[in-house]
Amino acid sequence: QGYGCSNGFRGVFCGGNDGVGSDYASNVMQYITIDTAGNATDFGDLLSDLRGASACSNDTRAVIAGGYSGSHSNVIQYITVASTGNATDFGDLLSANSVMAAVANSTRAVFSGGDNGGATEDMSYVTIATTGNATDFGDMLNSKTSMTGACSGD
Repeated sequence: QGYGCSNGFRGVFCGGNDGVGSDYASNVMQYITIDTAGNATDFGDLLSDLRGASACSNDTRAVIAGGYSGSHSNVIQYITVASTGNATDFGDLLSANSVMAAVANSTRAVFSGGDNGGATEDMSYVTIATTGNATDFGDMLNSKTSMTGACSGD
């Protein structure tokens, strides 16, 4: 239950399950240069151990939201994809949540569905360039958990 993001040149893999069992989580971020074959390199650390978080990015910044490590998280954090370093606090989701779908364009990241103690239909968004708490985006047609997202950018 790891997650990843990309700026088109660099791919970043974040967190995930680092052991056997459902309560293991990791704070490790690692990256690759997509155009060059080779092993992953250390990027930095998340704010806490997480699995089942959601991540998406624009050309500059990746936003990582929610997750699970003993309890669901409402924390949103971010990294600058082109430079290595630890994650920084961005703001909070509307509620603690994990395994949401995430999509983004150059301006906005949208998080939908997920598990907050049960499947949810909630959707929320943030403006990627500015830090702050998530805002209500609307509702999905049905409650869903453990989804993925895909988008065409702008």
